[in-house]
Amino acid sequence: MNPFSNLGIRHDIVNAISELGFENPTPIQEQSIPVLLTGSNDFVGLAQTGTGKTAAFGLPLLELLDFEENHPQALVLCPTRELCLQITNDLKNYAKNMRNVNVVAVYGGASISDQLRTIKRGVQIVVATPGRMLDIINRKAIDFSAVQYVVLDEADEMLNMGFQEDIDSILSTTPDEKKTWLFSATMPSEVRRIAKKYMDNPFELTMGEKNTGNANIEHEYYVVRARDKYAAFKRIVDFNPEIFGIVFCRTKIETQEIAESLIKDGYNADSLHGDLSQQQRDKVMKRYRERSLQLLIATDVAARGIDVNDVTHVINYSLPDEIENYTHRSGRTARAGKTGVSIAIINSKELGKIRQIERVIGKKFIKAEIPTGFDVCEKQLFALVHKVHNVEVNEQQIEQYIPRIMAEFADLSKEDVIKRFASLEFNSFLEYYKNAPDLNAPADDRFGKERGEGGEKFARTGVRGDFTRLFINLGSVDGFSRGDLLGYICNTTKISGRTVGKIDVKGVYSFFEVPHDEVEKVQSGFKSADFQGREVRIEIAGEGVSERRDGGNRGGERRSYGGNSGGGFRRDGGNRDRDNGNRGERNFYNGDKRDGGNSGGGFRDFSGKRKEDRGERRRRF
Repeated sequence: MNPFSNLGIRHDIVNAISELGFENPTPIQEQSIPVLLTGSNDFVGLAQTGTGKTAAFGLPLLELLDFEENHPQALVLCPTRELCLQITNDLKNYAKNMRNVNVVAVYGGASISDQLRTIKRGVQIVVATPGRMLDIINRKAIDFSAVQYVVLDEADEMLNMGFQEDIDSILSTTPDEKKTWLFSATMPSEVRRIAKKYMDNPFELTMGEKNTGNANIEHEYYVVRARDKYAAFKRIVDFNPEIFGIVFCRTKIETQEIAESLIKDGYNADSLHGDLSQQQRDKVMKRYRERSLQLLIATDVAARGIDVNDVTHVINYSLPDEIENYTHRSGRTARAGKTGVSIAIINSKELGKIRQIERVIGKKFIKAEIPTGFDVCEKQLFALVHKVHNVEVNEQQIEQYIPRIMAEFADLSKEDVIKRFASLEFNSFLEYYKNAPDLNAPADDRFGKERGEGGEKFARTGVRGDFTRLFINLGSVDGFSRGDLLGYICNTTKISGRTVGKIDVKGVYSFFEVPHDEVEKVQSGFKSADFQGREVRIEIAGEGVSERRDGGNRGGERRSYGGNSGGGFRRDGGNRDRDNGNRGERNFYNGDKRDGGNSGGGFRDFSGKRKEDRGERRRRF
């Protein structure tokens, strides 16, 4: 018998969740379902993200509601549209063997008229984000007078996002005698106040200690110089060939530019941030769930509610401003009893914050070392060997080619074939990591000598990668994003996208950087170009040369691969673009550029006037 039956869940629901792979209840489900099935208690459940809270409240709701009645009986409030859709889909899957179960997802970014039509047809469960739900209530388009249960899921995140007043307004339209179930990963004072305001002697269940992290997550931190941050990040990714991760940044600009840098370097990556439309967001998440994306670069707000199975790593490119957000970030991995790794890439000044996080999550971080180039090569090689060893062979299809293959290898021994096969990829990878430097920050490096006052540029060594900043009379009003403009420049001038540096898209114009020796080619390429019948104008911006420095020879860690998913060796027709060995780990957003990515220590606008930073602008990395 399925253990869920022993908790009091009826067979048609148990059969449905068995088909979904539910074999044994998680601790939060095992403890909360019997309590909630009584329907007689308010409830507070504290458990980390990924522990199965949706089923913990969803299964009891399906048992308790009367689905012969076609009016709202349960309201589930959650912080994000992503989580709203996930909860709705989960409830529908749990109820697939039941009759007349109607669940509606109410969230911003989608057609409100479609949502209103669904509500008018009749629903029993409404899953909603606070903003859109309040909008529908204000239109007097829904009646919550018969609601029996209100679920506040990820309550701490809703309060962090400023939904306190919206929640108050929504709950004021529900009956006083309803039961309120609150689920949260942490229990800050604001959540405690909600519990006191809307609940009567609630049953409180805490899985583990309050605010602590998932015990199945291993926490690591790497200390690097600020200028090496992006290079160190890429090396960590390369050292984990099967990585399927989420990378957290502070701002949406960071997410966009890191993702664009990774794409240019041959990684399968994309960004998720608040400026994306629902359609764009859905497209990114579909690719990520299908694992055609290896790395999802996201802000805290955008990533809330993401529920993707088998995330192996969470990487904190920037530590969160609020310590408690670290718990939410790391909770994206090690879901449903699996294990995962949460990584923080920091400079030595952030060690104090690591200690604060340790106190909050109740676990110690492991100080890890950035792997050497040799370590990465070895790891990638044996990952490839392992993959080949375990590949499924289609005997029927390949049989016809075996005689020709054997004839080709007739003069080679088994050992020769293996050596040649391994060298086919390994030679290029060894070349790629040739002379790769140690990226770990010295123990006594407090960065005092590396960074000057007033937002000055970081000191550089080695070869200077000089770029020219160009003006183009096309911008966002013409429908260009940075990626679109990059493609347009490359298609028009036939230069490689990997040589294009920083791109700033404005309203009716934009700026982009190219190496000095590419300027003439770019200008020539645009001489006869037009865009929708309008002449395209290219000019050198300001004084022309932006004094961008690239950290010298860093051992050829600049990648330009074809982008195979799942990590491993990546190919680009057998050739590696190493920028002549001089700008190995340089990327237009690799952390070598400071002060928001502007060149020459200050932004040169089109008039050529220098605007000094004076340390007031926040460094993106």
